Amino acid sequence: MNGERLKAWHGEDWHTPKGRFIREVVFGINDGLVTTVGFLAGVSGAILDNHVVLFAGIASAAAGAISMALGAYLSTKSQQEFFRGQIRREQEELTSSPERERTELHHIFSEYKLAPEVQEAVINKVMANKKLALKLMMHNELGIIEEDLTSPIRIGLLMGVSFVVGALPPLAPYFLFENVKLALGVALIVSLTTLFIVGAAKVLVTSAIWWRSAIETTVVGTLAAGLGYLVGIIVAPILGTGVTL
Repeated sequence: MNGERLKAWHGEDWHTPKGRFIREVVFGINDGLVTTVGFLAGVSGAILDNHVVLFAGIASAAAGAISMALGAYLSTKSQQEFFRGQIRREQEELTSSPERERTELHHIFSEYKLAPEVQEAVINKVMANKKLALKLMMHNELGIIEEDLTSPIRIGLLMGVSFVVGALPPLAPYFLFENVKLALGVALIVSLTTLFIVGAAKVLVTSAIWWRSAIETTVVGTLAAGLGYLVGIIVAPILGTGVTL
């Protein structure tokens, strides 16, 4: 309901709760791409067997997706448990201490510089509707809106799937080319291009300058991939001696 009103007012989806999902998708794709290309670069630098590199990349992507999904689920669930506890406490206070809540509403509405009689009339209306009073307290006192109570399972799945989508571009060349060095070169080009596109797409929710966002995402992603490269170099000798296909 609130999302529909926001879209009606502003005319774009990214002013609605969908904007939060876009943020999660962009984050998941970016993380999946950067982590995977960095790992593949490190492994490809030490191992020339395409099958071993591909196996390692898929395993890394799967582990990353599971970790991201579970992390997003647990963090969202913990946050919502906290939010719901705060909401329950606010409900109890509206019933047990209405005058205290009325005083808090006076503090809230005083910021709008309303005439005293108008402010009193508004507060009377709000206090007569417990559901409305709770919503106002949630937003103004607790900083919580209904859209914050999104399903943790949904967020976890969204993050996991987004991570896998991000991991696919750097992995794809290893399915197409047997030569590891060639596959790595193509993977780097594809990954940088994808990072640039993802960075440009972020302006849908940030309203930033598209080319600046694209360059920033590409540069940051390249630095992060460099760290992944170091991890790959450390893991590669283990894979080279312990993995057989």
